[in-house]
Amino acid sequence: MNALKIAAILLIVAGVLGLVYGGFSYTKETHEAKLGPLELSVQEKQKVNVPVWAGVGAIVLGGGLLLLGSKKS
Repeated sequence: MNALKIAAILLIVAGVLGLVYGGFSYTKETHEAKLGPLELSVQEKQKVNVPVWAGVGAIVLGGGLLLLGSKKS
C-alpha cells in the first residue's frame, strides 16, 4: 500500500469521526500563581467543534485520492 492510499484512508476515517463525534475536547492548564512551595493552577476544559462541511470534505477528498491512486496503478 503506497502513501497516497494511506493518506486517503486516514482522511476518510478522520471525516467519519468528525461527523460522528462533532468535535473534541481537551483540558487546558494555566498556572495562576506560584508562591514558594504553594502553586495554584486552573484547569479549563475547551471544546473544539468540527463543522459538518469539513467532515464531508475530508471523506470526499479521501475518496477522490483512493480513486486517483487506483487509476494510476
